[in-house]
Amino acid sequence: MSFSRGPKEPVPEVETNVWACTSDDCQGWMRESFSFAKEPNCPLCNSEMELEVRILPEIK
Repeated sequence: MSFSRGPKEPVPEVETNVWACTSDDCQGWMRESFSFAKEPNCPLCNSEMELEVRILPEIK
């Protein structure tokens, strides 16, 4: 059995809704579909988060 480290198929990127931390000192964010809270607080700094759209690799 051999394992190839050759070129891999590119992962498609799609527009994704994410919760982003509103603190200027924090880069925290999470995919909306991975949040259990209706309006979550940042898990890193506990600041409020707001919805935004980012282009991210598709998760199936």
